[in-house]
Amino acid sequence: MDDEADDHLISEAEKIAVALGRMFPGLCEVVLHDLRDPQHAIRAIENNLSGRQVGDSATELGLARIQDPHYPSVIQNYPNQFPDGRPAKSTSIGIKNAAGEYIAALCLNLDVSVLSPVTLALANLVATDTEYREQPLETLQDRNARELRQTVEAHAAERAATPRSLSREDKRALVRQLQRDGYFASRDAAQTIADLLGVSRATVYNYAK
Repeated sequence: MDDEADDHLISEAEKIAVALGRMFPGLCEVVLHDLRDPQHAIRAIENNLSGRQVGDSATELGLARIQDPHYPSVIQNYPNQFPDGRPAKSTSIGIKNAAGEYIAALCLNLDVSVLSPVTLALANLVATDTEYREQPLETLQDRNARELRQTVEAHAAERAATPRSLSREDKRALVRQLQRDGYFASRDAAQTIADLLGVSRATVYNYAK
């Protein structure tokens, strides 16, 4: 009866292995090990990236679980390597039966070498020219009064002060930063800043010079 229950559990795990492998074709190898037969442990292998076959033996992790029921159930995101040298990121999930014995392991091996060029391409895609980093050419969002107020208050809070209690030099630096960030493009921005800092509108324009 126990053997039948174990067989059923492993059959259900095989469905998961197949589904996961087919979700990430060419990218993630998924292997189900039947630890009841360590010499012929591989029960299923989807998206084969390592060159192993059904019926091949268990790995070191599988053997460790067979020997120790207290071995960690999940070992996640550890560095690994395929036989041809490609780097991999692996996760191994031990599966216990009702008696608390490891009878199977579901292993995922992600081919990191495939993702590295993608990562580089994305970094190049989002990069901006250094020539324009200091002075933005435009702002892509509306600088409304609420956002302006939040920015001024956050600046003051970083200095353990309120906007009105900032020193003259801090107020001058803040106004210049607001100008660089495009806040002065908003209508009535200068008056809003003046009210927040407790100075006149003319003083705000003077600070911005």
